[in-house]
Amino acid sequence: MSTMNSQRAQRMRKLKQLDAEGVQSYGRKFARTHKAAQIAEQFVMLEKDQISSESVRVCGRITRERNSWMFVDLQDDTGKVQLFCQKLQMSAEAHKQLKLLDRGDIIGVCGRPMRTKHGELSIMVESWELLAKCLQVIPENADVAQNAEFRYRHRHLDLILNEESRETLRRRALTIRSIRAFLDQRDYLEIETPILQVQAGGAEARPFTTHHNSLDLDMHLRIAPEFYLRRLLVGGIERVYEIGKNFRNEGISTKHNPEFTSIELFAAYGDYQELMDLTEGLLRSVARQVNGNGEVSYQGVTIDFDKPFERITMVQSIEKHCGVDVSGADFEQIREIAKGLCVRLTDESTRGEVINAIFEQKVEQNLIQPTFITHYPVEVSVCQHRHLENPEFVERFELFVYGRELANGCSELNDPREQKRRFKDQARKRDAGHDEIPGPDLEFVLAMEYGMPPMMGLGIGIDRLVMFLTDAASIRDVIAFPTMKPLPQVTGIAEHLHADDSDIREVG
Repeated sequence: MSTMNSQRAQRMRKLKQLDAEGVQSYGRKFARTHKAAQIAEQFVMLEKDQISSESVRVCGRITRERNSWMFVDLQDDTGKVQLFCQKLQMSAEAHKQLKLLDRGDIIGVCGRPMRTKHGELSIMVESWELLAKCLQVIPENADVAQNAEFRYRHRHLDLILNEESRETLRRRALTIRSIRAFLDQRDYLEIETPILQVQAGGAEARPFTTHHNSLDLDMHLRIAPEFYLRRLLVGGIERVYEIGKNFRNEGISTKHNPEFTSIELFAAYGDYQELMDLTEGLLRSVARQVNGNGEVSYQGVTIDFDKPFERITMVQSIEKHCGVDVSGADFEQIREIAKGLCVRLTDESTRGEVINAIFEQKVEQNLIQPTFITHYPVEVSVCQHRHLENPEFVERFELFVYGRELANGCSELNDPREQKRRFKDQARKRDAGHDEIPGPDLEFVLAMEYGMPPMMGLGIGIDRLVMFLTDAASIRDVIAFPTMKPLPQVTGIAEHLHADDSDIREVG
């Protein structure tokens, strides 16, 4: 029998003996009075060998026992507290049954706070009850607990073993809460839009496709909520946002997960300049709420959200980081410049696409501190207003931090005629084999024809933002259950799920 099955069998024998002795192994409600952190705060003044007269009730998971169950570490979501299990303070039966407990069991305890002669704040146990018997062995090997593959596949164990992982999820929740508070204070309305869509759009990405049986209709998981949110502004809702899941059928990396979370917002009568101010204020506020100040340490580099973000056009950034001026170059000249910089191009690349390729391949990685890159070529921008002074570019920005795109915003196009033309240009690229380009959303164009107010629109990747705020090297670290390829079979799982436990003997 494998070690895992042998240890599980031992725990099953203890469970059967507990059942035989009338101990409820899977409890219900437990009326807790204190958490571990509250015990540490409220009874900090206890002196050595002093026992409080106040009785408390705590509960959590057993993480360690010492001296034949005289001392037990109990963990809840605020920390750990030591239990002092002295035979004289509880019934003989309860003390004897302590030996039937295991590391990982969840118990509730009634007792009095005390400080041991060695100065350890503890709880002198007077009674305990079993709330959930742990039948699996929780790893103790530190290397296993820190192994990335193990942590992503067994997140429940990762959270038991690693306080850092629990703190990451807490900070993620605080990040989302802070974003909501910032926008709610500015009269933005949170509205949910469909995740199942007939026509996926709003970004260039391959969608996940499913089938609606009742309607006999192929549908897609959304790649972005943009077009539905903009239609709400046609209906008269002037400020709107949505925090939710998007799905893109693309590769997995430390920066990409097929299922990810974003915040998208739209506001009538604003433009990209106003939106940069809003974006900067939002990120600065969130960083301060989550980390205490605007300076964030990420992978050994200090990212400063407190300082004003640099604002520079794409053409200016190329000149700054590559030493070449592409502003006046014609198509042939700019292709030669790109060739000299060893930039990869396709045969059908337009002038604007070449400029964008130079930026993506030679400039992005140099943008460490928060930097707004503005004035994107119209050829790579489907839904943005052309710039009034230079119609080859649009009123759009992307925010880069640590060489990565964090936010994308613009003055949104509201002319249905121009939108239709750009959709047609997209369709030609799609027909030429670029299947990541979505088909035209004609219902969206129809909605625009009812009169769409000028507006500003923003998208921020929440997973990437949380990565910066928690110093996470991989996007999988900040997603509770990241997308993973299933293993053929985890050793032992099938065996114990189908095992007949009825023949397990009582503990001798």
